[in-house]
Amino acid sequence: MTNPLYEDLFGKHAGRETPFLYLVDGKTWTHAAFLAEAARYAHVLIQAGLAPGDRVAVQIEKSPNALALYAACVQAGLVFLPLNTAYTVEELSYFLDNSGARTVICDPTQETALAPVTAAKDICVFTLDATGEGNLAKEARTKPDTYETVPRTSDDLAAFLYTSGTTGRSKGAMLTQSNLLSNAKTLVDYWRFTDKDVLLHALPIFHTHGLFVGTNITLLAGGAMAFLPKFQLDDVIAMMPRATSMMGVPTFYTRLLDDERFTKELAAHMRLFISGSAPLLPETHAKFEARTGHRILERYGMTETNMNTSNPYDGERRAGTVGFPLPGVEVKVTDPDTGESLPEDTVGQIEVRGPNVFQGYWQMPEKTGAELRADGFFITGDLGKFDKKGYLHIVGRNKDLIISGGYNIYPKEIELLLDAQAGVLESAVIGVPHADFGETVVGVIVPEPKAKPDLEAISEAAKTSLARFKHPRELVLVDALPRNAMGKVQKNILREQFKDLFVPA
Repeated sequence: MTNPLYEDLFGKHAGRETPFLYLVDGKTWTHAAFLAEAARYAHVLIQAGLAPGDRVAVQIEKSPNALALYAACVQAGLVFLPLNTAYTVEELSYFLDNSGARTVICDPTQETALAPVTAAKDICVFTLDATGEGNLAKEARTKPDTYETVPRTSDDLAAFLYTSGTTGRSKGAMLTQSNLLSNAKTLVDYWRFTDKDVLLHALPIFHTHGLFVGTNITLLAGGAMAFLPKFQLDDVIAMMPRATSMMGVPTFYTRLLDDERFTKELAAHMRLFISGSAPLLPETHAKFEARTGHRILERYGMTETNMNTSNPYDGERRAGTVGFPLPGVEVKVTDPDTGESLPEDTVGQIEVRGPNVFQGYWQMPEKTGAELRADGFFITGDLGKFDKKGYLHIVGRNKDLIISGGYNIYPKEIELLLDAQAGVLESAVIGVPHADFGETVVGVIVPEPKAKPDLEAISEAAKTSLARFKHPRELVLVDALPRNAMGKVQKNILREQFKDLFVPA
């Protein structure tokens, strides 16, 4: 028995002294140095008592060392659980409890805050910061730089990624080795990645986009990455001459266009710009092409499926669409009531089937059964249609999901917080258009009779309890929420009412 994910992504680079990661400080990590660090981490984790299949929760800043932890978990047969660095201790407590994580790796500055949670759950804690320091690094320095890879099958779990539900309960999407590897192989071929590519990587690595798309593709192709801690304009512009390709969210491209240093000459040598995680406005498409001569390639993916569709590498990349189903992936638009496929130009729910589709939600058989059909089709919750040329258009979401700057935000969690505040009778949280983030969060509040809620205090409460990307950008007071005959809040009316809130005059 082998470990296909480790062998195809990491192991095949053993001994390669060619560059893998170019850093903003001028340093370079070779493939060999990266694998040696991963091996040392694997020794530490296994000697801490972990066994294949155990979950390792990781909430640390992006760095080469953080990425090496992913490789270490794959090599040791552990299930990698990356968590958003913006999550609060309150939010982390749920993830640790639900996943049954045996170990959590955090920034040294968070160890004390996490102590009550980890002690109560008997969770082993290691620390690692953005510079590669912490007690994990200290222990790793005493370990060998090779590790005997643990055998795993294609159906074994490789990772958990948490995605929220409309009830506010986060769901652990179970991703197998085959889910990750099959999708990476398809995308390397479809997007023409080779060992000559250098990917400009400014995405987070706690998200499928930066980790399982950008990183896995680069590793499989044998290329390198210009590996940035985050999107900073100065760094992106400085590193672009070294790169051949870039993956980003709409925010990246709007901010580049706002900088006069981003010129046609700077982007002339680039092979490919890819955008995802949120809708790219048609005007951004047009401005980018006019400035650089490049047509951004949009694609469509999800936490539960990785990538499903893509505009073509060769051929027309159509603004406002997410292209065609990827090879080996089936996509259909169905009637939500009957499940029957709908004709072109008819809006329905999007369903996906293929080797990329996850195995279900951890310890949530009812939720899995409701969204993953017996025939293998996953009900995405997105609404869309195919046009006459076969391009898929995503027109909305039937779960009221908000995607802001590439992050998924579910209103219910925020509404529960708003409803608990003094003077608030009820609330509705919606997403409205925002040129920079695609969408942003607006909280619509109905006061209790004769009450005047303190909006500043409510904003502070949100900042204390919720990750920054979930904070309402605006809180507005209304007399009542619009409802239908069944008493359900009509959020479509609210979205229409406040759609121009952040549109420049």
